[in-house]
Amino acid sequence: MDLDLTGRRAIVTGATGGIGVEVARVLAEEGADLVLAARTREPLEKLAAEVAEHGGRRAHPVVADVQDDGSVRALVAEAVDVLGGVDILVNSASNQQVGRHMPGLLDTTDEVFWEDVDTKLVGYLRTARAVAPHLVAQGWGRIVNIGGLGARETRSLVRSVRNVGVAALTKNLAEELGPHGVNVTVVHPGLTRTPTLSRDLATRAAAEGRTVAELEDELGANALGRLVDAAEVADVVAFLASPRSVAVNGDAVSVGGGTRGVIHY
Repeated sequence: MDLDLTGRRAIVTGATGGIGVEVARVLAEEGADLVLAARTREPLEKLAAEVAEHGGRRAHPVVADVQDDGSVRALVAEAVDVLGGVDILVNSASNQQVGRHMPGLLDTTDEVFWEDVDTKLVGYLRTARAVAPHLVAQGWGRIVNIGGLGARETRSLVRSVRNVGVAALTKNLAEELGPHGVNVTVVHPGLTRTPTLSRDLATRAAAEGRTVAELEDELGANALGRLVDAAEVADVVAFLASPRSVAVNGDAVSVGGGTRGVIHY
């Protein structure tokens, strides 16, 4: 299936994270031109060069902080200037360290909570707010928010709240922007195989005298029987970012390999 992404112009935030990297790669492979945003310049420039070389499309790096509204507006303005406009926003910026160890109530400080919510939930709001006028003006666009299956689990206060918030933000934006030709969706990954996760699991496995496979089975049990790779999440994001996804709007798409033991309808 041709996703009709050739020549589309996309912004990817959190582009140097595990899922963000794969989203950038697959969008480029499908023919999109990209502005890649993250807070650290060196890995961002390295990714942009790789994507441009192997994807054959423009990939322009922009250092930006989604916690700063001025930085977000400057990011979007630069994207419009470099690409000649914007069609797609993929929100993937989040602080994966916060909540990684799933602290309980007494260890969830105000600072930890607000840092995470400001980065992911309010950060997504800032980027959508800056991009939306461009999408509405041209009568077409896609916003894909990377949430997380923490929205459907109770193991982490921070992850649950931030991802439920992302789903609620998504639905509100979809209803407001949908009549203008702009679809907004949220993708909920579960535990996803990325280079960072693989390193963490290898370290833990060595310390506990176990194998990485044992830890993956324990932490990422799903109906698929294995962890989902970041590249597989990115494939779903690419579809949702395309014109082919017009019938999907405001909804959450689980990409965790199938949560076991529950039914969502």
